[in-house]
Amino acid sequence: MRDDLELQFDLTPPTSEQMQHFVADLNEEDRHLLLEHGEEAPFCGVFLHERREGLYTCRLCGLPLFRAVAKFESGTGWPSFTAPVAKGHVRHIRDTRYGMVRTEIVCARCGAHQGHVFPDGPPPTGERFCINSGSLEFTPKGQPLPDKLGRGGPEGESAR
Repeated sequence: MRDDLELQFDLTPPTSEQMQHFVADLNEEDRHLLLEHGEEAPFCGVFLHERREGLYTCRLCGLPLFRAVAKFESGTGWPSFTAPVAKGHVRHIRDTRYGMVRTEIVCARCGAHQGHVFPDGPPPTGERFCINSGSLEFTPKGQPLPDKLGRGGPEGESAR
């Protein structure tokens, strides 16, 4: 079954001008997190205890990445999800930094670092997408999704 959100969203990368605009609003810590593959400290992220219905989007470009219903308490100190909103919305990258092998997750549209995925999650996927709060924005159910690229379309629709 194909995901309706995957079909509706334009995954074309932002233009260099759009990226410059997005990056200009970031402080040094946010730049490190999103653009240099940094990590926030555990148990301090703003979305760790978020319980409302809605969608988590990429903080940089606004692409929907995770549904709130896929969020679970992993005990790791970072918001954790069982699956992305659509497979095409995240990209997997082999990460060998810090002497370990992990799978990094980045936004498929803009390449912003989100976190990592591990094979120790709960059913139904068995995966744990361990995501930095600082890489995300949250849109509560019924509120309009961000249209950061000014392309119109689904980003103007409300979170489900």
